[in-house]
Amino acid sequence: MSSQIRLRLLPGVRCLFDEPIQVKVAGLKPRQVVSVRARATDEGGLEFRSSATYKADGSGFIHLDRDPSLGGSYVGVEPMGLLWSLKTNSLHRRFNVDSSLKPFVVKFSVHEGEGEGRMLAEATNDRFKIGEGVSRVPLKDGSFDGVLFTPPGKGPFPAVLDLSSYTFERRASLLANKGFVVLALPVMTVNDQWVTEIHLDRYEQAVKFLLQQPKVGSKGVGIISRSKAGDVAASLATFVSGIEAVVMINSCCANIILPLYYKGQHVLPGLMFDMEKMPVVESGAGMSRYAMNNPLAEENKSTLIPIEQAEARFLFVAAEDDLSLDSKTYMNILVERLKHHGKRNFECVSYPGAGHILEPPYGAHYASSYHRVFNMPVLWGGEPRIHAAAEVHLWKKVQEFFRTHLSCGDLQTKPKL
Repeated sequence: MSSQIRLRLLPGVRCLFDEPIQVKVAGLKPRQVVSVRARATDEGGLEFRSSATYKADGSGFIHLDRDPSLGGSYVGVEPMGLLWSLKTNSLHRRFNVDSSLKPFVVKFSVHEGEGEGRMLAEATNDRFKIGEGVSRVPLKDGSFDGVLFTPPGKGPFPAVLDLSSYTFERRASLLANKGFVVLALPVMTVNDQWVTEIHLDRYEQAVKFLLQQPKVGSKGVGIISRSKAGDVAASLATFVSGIEAVVMINSCCANIILPLYYKGQHVLPGLMFDMEKMPVVESGAGMSRYAMNNPLAEENKSTLIPIEQAEARFLFVAAEDDLSLDSKTYMNILVERLKHHGKRNFECVSYPGAGHILEPPYGAHYASSYHRVFNMPVLWGGEPRIHAAAEVHLWKKVQEFFRTHLSCGDLQTKPKL
């Protein structure tokens, strides 16, 4: 490495996972062409890599927030392109950075020329998911199993129930960093065991638990959800009290797959799928959006969620290149149902070119992974650059939505590392 060449990460080498950084190179020769690379290992041990070719200016500087990539993993001006374009060589594997306790460590480096040239400089970025002072408490009390995140300070803070298909702490801890008390709960497992039916009583207990927390000041709770967790969230808001605001990301208008129960009663059957209708591409991955049965068909209408009964505010989110669920159509069905009943307690946002896996920003975009329900890999959809921009926009939108509809005073919005 050359001592004259410097790779800088601003504002520092440590930051929160959802915070952008500036990548700058100094000390190069005027107009020198180099490759700027990133590499990282996820929590499953998979290595992810990205690279882009840049040309220095007349003073030997490269600023990724100003200068265009000339080739590699992406082209054009993309300040965070080296992160969202990270890819693994392993087929149908997801980007696994679910734990809140482990920072996502990204190693940036600068190399001569466009290929495998000599390393000229390097720097490491530690991207933390939980800020200083945010508490993390695992809960396994029999009623529900999850993880509670509480911001530092006296509060009062709004409460959010974060529902995901499987154990997923990253989104919950990042929301807690923004000044929310967040309880993360998986939908498809209970005490690490696969479930065959959904009982709303479990989530009702979680709502009551959240509202009893001493730092919580909101009258009700918010829910953030995606995919199967989204229809559970809609059912919660419909049948259970105490829900004020619900974010449904790429979700269905019906109760899908698993039967729904509440207070010992069978509430909704599950909308099923037909594997024979699923297209499969050459890689062996399927497009499950085409396998789901039509919720509006007469024989399936009993699976539709009577969302017009809910008093909560809704933020419906649909990615238009979602290959897992027909999210835009389902969103339109929900909207038309609410309008038909004279309800206007919703807002919508859709993202052309984005795929199913919309998460907090600056993670790697992955095209496919194994789906336990279908017992095969599935395609998630999304053009990486557009999908990454959608994640940035949506993450801000979610926070604004919860602050508006779960208001309870000043929020602490900037925990330190």
